[in-house]
Amino acid sequence: MFDPITMKLNVDPFILSALEEDITSDDVSTNSVMPYAQTGEADLICKQDGIICGLQIFERVFTLLDGKTVTKFYAEDGDAITNGRLIAKVRGDIRTILSGERTALNYLQRMSGIATYTHAVAGLLDGTNIRLLDTRKTSPNNRIFEKYAVRIGGGNNHRYNLSDGVLLKDNHIGAAGGVKKAVQMAKEYAPFVRKIEVEAETVAMVKEAVEAGADIIMLDNMSQEQMKEAIDVISGKAEVEVSGNVTRENIARLTELGVDYISSGALTHSAPILDLSLKNLHVVTQNS
Repeated sequence: MFDPITMKLNVDPFILSALEEDITSDDVSTNSVMPYAQTGEADLICKQDGIICGLQIFERVFTLLDGKTVTKFYAEDGDAITNGRLIAKVRGDIRTILSGERTALNYLQRMSGIATYTHAVAGLLDGTNIRLLDTRKTSPNNRIFEKYAVRIGGGNNHRYNLSDGVLLKDNHIGAAGGVKKAVQMAKEYAPFVRKIEVEAETVAMVKEAVEAGADIIMLDNMSQEQMKEAIDVISGKAEVEVSGNVTRENIARLTELGVDYISSGALTHSAPILDLSLKNLHVVTQNS
């Protein structure tokens, strides 16, 4: 769950921007049929089995439009939900419910989809000591939501952004003039508390990274044979991450290698949404 400070400083601006994208002047459809305030209630219903995630964001969309809106939940983030289940009831000004519906569902469906997919992939690592990581392959301005969804689904977050850690990829290494030089320059520049990770595409690059004193070595898009040879070269001198087009369909081949981390961009860039719907909107009386 997002704490109040994070919500106000780092989450609200994105939600408000999404609402402004959807309502540039007024909601002409809603204002046509509901010109005056009228209290109503709608049901949030699951239409597909999965892991629910983003309920706090769903609620926040409506309260940013109207602080008097109340959402009653019958589930929590991380819960396994089934088709047809009632997840929540939203009560407030009908105009608020109608105007906020799509934005609220967009966040909830996207986040729940990522959590559901991550949960499925993480389950394939049960019984191992491997940690499943996400990447920075997130949709622009949605990273805070998508990385949260990965955690809810049972995955772990790699660095949040470029200020969060040192990861020397192929182009960094090319710009520096080689692995050893890149690691040396990173050690001189980066704060001492930062670990230095090197992306290696060949066993030769792995050897250089080990000699240069890299803390983590990422084996990127290597064959099974190359990865086994690279892990023998590393021999405990650095932590090992495997990356490169890792999906639910092919991750099983990596579980016996003895690596520390497996990272997968698919957790965020390829997860389908979870089908959810806001239905049964109706007028309510004061006593109902």
